[in-house]
Amino acid sequence: MAAKKQITIQVIHGPNLNMLGTREQDIYGDVTLDSIDKALKKKAKELKVTLESFQSNTEGELVNKIQSCTKKISGILINPAAYTHTSVAIRDALLAAHVPVVEVHLSNIYKREPFRHHSYVSSVAVGQICGFGPHSYLLGLEALVESLKK
Repeated sequence: MAAKKQITIQVIHGPNLNMLGTREQDIYGDVTLDSIDKALKKKAKELKVTLESFQSNTEGELVNKIQSCTKKISGILINPAAYTHTSVAIRDALLAAHVPVVEVHLSNIYKREPFRHHSYVSSVAVGQICGFGPHSYLLGLEALVESLKK
């Protein structure tokens, strides 16, 4: 009997998420990126998957990280943050990576400014979860792992 392949998830956090806990607390609360990553690692352990995390404020660095996932990563959990609404480059990199993607957002982007209602990422993602604060990440991780196991 063949051994099960280890599932490895790459979490990618976009611009300004390193400022969580201090920025726009009325929208994002007081949660920090470090606390989100710790919760994700705990959930990954429960799900018996490996998890790596990366954050950048730079579009090119995010594209490079996505490109590095090809053939090494089982799936990508991404909060592209502001690049959700502007970056064709990130969309194209996700498409070229040939791995399942789940898009997450802390806030409900559809209840915010109209320019935030469009996502360049959603058309290449398995699904999108938004509006549940830090729990969006945990729900996204569970959904991504479940889709990979099918």
